[in-house]
Amino acid sequence: MLPGPGRLGEVLRHAEIEVIERPLAVIRRGLANPRGLARLARAVAGDASSLRALIARRGIGVVHSNTSVVLGGAAAAGLARVPHVWHVREIYSRFGAAWPAHRRLLLTASALPCVSHATAAQFGGARRATVIFDGLAVDARRAPRAQARHALSLDPSAPVIAVLGRISDWKGQDVLVRALAEPALRDRGAIGVIAGQPWPGTEQRRERVVALARQLGVQDRLRLVGFLDDVETVYGAADLIAVPSTEPDPLPGAAIEAAAAGCTVLASAHGGLPEIISDRQTGRLFAPGDAVALARIAGELLDDERERQRLGSAAAADVRERFASAKLPQKIQSLYDAVRAD
Repeated sequence: MLPGPGRLGEVLRHAEIEVIERPLAVIRRGLANPRGLARLARAVAGDASSLRALIARRGIGVVHSNTSVVLGGAAAAGLARVPHVWHVREIYSRFGAAWPAHRRLLLTASALPCVSHATAAQFGGARRATVIFDGLAVDARRAPRAQARHALSLDPSAPVIAVLGRISDWKGQDVLVRALAEPALRDRGAIGVIAGQPWPGTEQRRERVVALARQLGVQDRLRLVGFLDDVETVYGAADLIAVPSTEPDPLPGAAIEAAAAGCTVLASAHGGLPEIISDRQTGRLFAPGDAVALARIAGELLDDERERQRLGSAAAADVRERFASAKLPQKIQSLYDAVRAD
């Protein structure tokens, strides 16, 4: 069941998986007021009624809510008395005073698969919280360097650092911009590439990045290339991939895929990132938000091609083994078997 039409539904239908589309109650920041909470409660009740009927009609044995911000699955599973698996893909460090209440609700699930140890740590060792890493979703590769640089209209010889992902207030695009202004990158003429778009309705986040680049005088060395289906081109064009999240990121796919492609990854040392990248073994870690450290480490690696190649090769071998896509369905099936046996 999906909350509306989209690419995922198309992919599932192509795989001959039945898809039902209907609005679903989802926790959003904009609902954190009396009127919003009342509207959310009504939506949850509607989901529970509809899903309970579906469970009964189809003889469904397990309800799996694939994100912890969707609420209707828990209510429906409770009413139908079937096991509920609640997948936790979020770190609630910014949830504030509402987190204890939501944590208690999540702990009513039969099982809480968490995408990283950092995510599971929110539950203080609760038995129901287990770690199941997401699998590598694509066979990540790097396009040939010259071809990739040409496609993105980049100087063939300039050092290039790229950040991939949604432009947000915590994914760290601003950290890259600040790093470009540091002597370690400024004096090399390093170029920063940002591949991604803000969510619809939050276009001001992109404008803030552009404004910061102007303020720091690095606008001529910053390229915002938007959303690209062909991320291989970005991987191939970049000497380094940065994942500079300023808030804990549960298990960012951008880091997994870049590492699998053999890129040299520089990542913030919090959230799930240290579970993907091991400092000085498969990449480099730096303090969250520390643009000076990012620039310094990037400068060191830009001067050492052999080290970049060593880290990239080690990352690809490690990530492709630990996050192999075949492992995920096996672990989820084992989880289903366990909750049905309880």
